[in-house]
Amino acid sequence: MAFSRRRHHHYSRRRWLIPAISAAFGFLLIFIFFLSILAPSPNGNRLFHLPRRRSSGDNDADNEIEDSQSHVPAGSGGVSDRDIWSSRNSKFFYGCSNASNEFLKAQDITHPNRYLSIVTSGGLNQQRTGITDAVVAARILNATLVVPKLDKSSYWKDSSGFSDIFDVDWFIKYLAKDVSIVKELPLRRGQIWSPYRMRVPRKCTDRCYINRVLPVLNKKHAVQITKFDYRLANKLDTDLQKLRCRVNYHSLKFADPILRMGEKLVQRMRMRSSHFIALHLRFEPDMLAFSGCYYGGGDKERRELGKIRKKWKTLHDSDPDKARRHGRCPLTPEEVGLMLRSLGYGEDVHIYVASGEIYGGEETLTPLKALFPNFHTKDTLATKDELEPFSAFSSRMAALDFIVCDESDVFVTNNHGNMAKILAGRRRYFGHKPTIRPNGRKLYRLFLNRNYMTEKEFVYRVGKYQRGFMGEPKEVGPSWGVFHENPSSCICEKVDNATVEISHSTSRLETSPKVTSNDYDTDISENPELDMLLSD
Repeated sequence: MAFSRRRHHHYSRRRWLIPAISAAFGFLLIFIFFLSILAPSPNGNRLFHLPRRRSSGDNDADNEIEDSQSHVPAGSGGVSDRDIWSSRNSKFFYGCSNASNEFLKAQDITHPNRYLSIVTSGGLNQQRTGITDAVVAARILNATLVVPKLDKSSYWKDSSGFSDIFDVDWFIKYLAKDVSIVKELPLRRGQIWSPYRMRVPRKCTDRCYINRVLPVLNKKHAVQITKFDYRLANKLDTDLQKLRCRVNYHSLKFADPILRMGEKLVQRMRMRSSHFIALHLRFEPDMLAFSGCYYGGGDKERRELGKIRKKWKTLHDSDPDKARRHGRCPLTPEEVGLMLRSLGYGEDVHIYVASGEIYGGEETLTPLKALFPNFHTKDTLATKDELEPFSAFSSRMAALDFIVCDESDVFVTNNHGNMAKILAGRRRYFGHKPTIRPNGRKLYRLFLNRNYMTEKEFVYRVGKYQRGFMGEPKEVGPSWGVFHENPSSCICEKVDNATVEISHSTSRLETSPKVTSNDYDTDISENPELDMLLSD
């Protein structure tokens, strides 16, 4: 009897235990099911199946690059209700560089026995900054400027002279009221006059020129300043800043052969599409070597770029990961393409790529061409015979790219070099045409963590991070950057039928609402965990 009661007791416990276990197991299955729905899959929800860039510390053998097929939604855009071909409020701003009434004519201030000569440094756009600053330096010294001599011995080894690149007669004539300019030093006692050679420090102020150069100029009467790049201070008197703008944006007209060929390239782009993007890709071996960045090419890449890097004696050892974190590395061609697609530029958009030899060749360009099949360069738009007069001269080829980039509806720069700065400033001056600068610091982390977000989240964040990097009026302050990139003293604003300079105005933009959630897709909710992952 006791045995029977014990058996009945155990049976009762089992009878209640089994349903409890079943219920718990059911709840567990339901929990796992909902978790699988809510949690984003690292692979299943990826917007773009990109090859992940490896860090410099990765084991190359363990990091084979996966298939880089890009899945891009048609018509996606990072910022809602944005005209992708123009800048907001640009109609209220325009370039203004006329001299004030207090700015005396050159004939009234130029000393008859003072001649300033300069030798530029670097490639086309670095030389352009040197020429611009040389005119202002001559004005500060009340000296006659000898037409600048271009660098023929640097990395580019281009033998072109000033008149091969620019219209020298126009240069002299346009600036005649501001600075006296001659093509060559006059003879001295019937013989060629050799000027006294000297150097000045970088960012030398007007007071610096008066103290350092003027005493020598008064004694020697002809001075040549060598390595003349960024040898003038960023901040100067307003009239001198406006003179910089007159030189850079009006007096430096390309020589006729370059101008005609450049206009042909622009015309051929316009025949293909009413709007086009110009992309200064800057993914050449020298750029990558100089930046000290690493793109996952293993020992071969380190060896090849390291060899080029040794040409710059003053460069320190590079830290590729640090450079990338700080946004100093150019995006890969594919990453640039993905950024543009996320900003709303579809695969039907025509792109002109200004670039030299791309590191990695066609293999590197293939993903960008897949994103934008209408892919053009000067080599695809012009015949070999048409380009033959320019092809042996890097500065003349760069001038052709400069013209197309300047005339494009949207200019995209992939680095912070001289061409990017010059064109950004020029496009601000001539109507704030859209100029997109990748926010490298933020986009680096976004691409690094792209596996952990949805397609919509990625697009939203590209748009969010690019605000302030799109070439809009007043997206940067008057004192931001170098003057050639942000010529604030030369940009005026229309306010209530009056004209004021940006730096002194109480702008309608300054009192307008700041960026709000309405500027973005409201369907995207903030993700604190993802924000932490993408933070600096």
